[in-house]
Amino acid sequence: MAGRLIYLIGPSGSGKDSLLDAARERLAERGCRIVRRVITRSAEAVGEAALGVSAQQFAGMEAQGAFALSWHANGLSYGIPREIDDWLAAGQDVLVNGSRGHLHNTRERYPDMLAVLLTVNPAVLRQRLLARGRESVAEIDQRLARNARFNEQLLAEDPNVHVLDNSAPLEHTVERLLACLDEPGACA
Repeated sequence: MAGRLIYLIGPSGSGKDSLLDAARERLAERGCRIVRRVITRSAEAVGEAALGVSAQQFAGMEAQGAFALSWHANGLSYGIPREIDDWLAAGQDVLVNGSRGHLHNTRERYPDMLAVLLTVNPAVLRQRLLARGRESVAEIDQRLARNARFNEQLLAEDPNVHVLDNSAPLEHTVERLLACLDEPGACA
């Protein structure tokens, strides 16, 4: 039996990296692999433990078919190694830190995937983004407005996306994620 692709999406600052780090051991115990993305960002950049490559390296990897999925967003390029197809074929579940904007393309390639949208209360998200210090207050407010519109449109277009709220303590979100993997309706 083939494994299942779990496609975790959500706005910047929603806590995807924190959730993956907190759930990593428990997911591994369940035979679920968390994929390390390839990103055109410096390896020293704060955030997920991705493989940082130059734009030229990324383009070369993409041209050689190194990625099962790839997309470009926010001035960066993201790739999911093609090894996920081998893992899925071997019956392993695979969790990917994906892109809301690339959801449609991913669903075309993996129609049976479980899409999980990580959300967070807007006031909490605003505080997280302010604490990161990467954007001005005006940019954060614009991002929050865009996120609200984007999430609303996404959920209207794809009713198979399961929403997971990350406004509570992280351990609660980990428990809800694990329950969602067992029964997708448990996300809500």
